[in-house]
Amino acid sequence: MLSIYYGDMPEAVYNPAIYFKNTYTDDWITDELSRAMIQDVDKSIVLGPRVIDSPVLGGISPRELSGGVKTLIAIYKVPDRIFNASACGDNCAKWILKIGELQDITINLRHLMDFGEGEFTARILNTDQIVHTMGELVPIAGMIVR
Repeated sequence: MLSIYYGDMPEAVYNPAIYFKNTYTDDWITDELSRAMIQDVDKSIVLGPRVIDSPVLGGISPRELSGGVKTLIAIYKVPDRIFNASACGDNCAKWILKIGELQDITINLRHLMDFGEGEFTARILNTDQIVHTMGELVPIAGMIVR
C-alpha cells in the first residue's frame, strides 16, 4: 500500500538522486519494472546494467537518468526508506501507484502530486485517512501543503 506524508519529514531522504547515485547496483537497472519506468519516463532503453540509450543524450550511464526515474527506482528497491517524491514530476505518479500495489511504501511529498482520474488507494499519514480518488485527496492535502 502507498502511504504519503505531506510536509517536512526529517527522516525522509530529501535528495533521492544523490542517494541513488551512491547506492544503486546493476540489478536495480536491469529489473523489468525499472526498465519499464526508464522507458516510460525518460523515453530511454536499457541496453545493459551500465548503458542506457537516451534519444536525447545517446548512450548514458544510470547516473545520468532523470531525477524522477532515480527516485522511482530508489522507492522501489529500498521500500524501507522514505524518499522525497516531490523530486518526481506528475509523469511518475502512475509508477508510484504501481509500486504501492506491489509492496508497502511510504513517500514524502511537499506538493500536491496529480495521481490522475482513476481510483487508487493511499493512506495519508498526517491525518490517518485512506483516499481513493484525487477528489478525496485534494481537500486533505490542501489543508497540509502550503
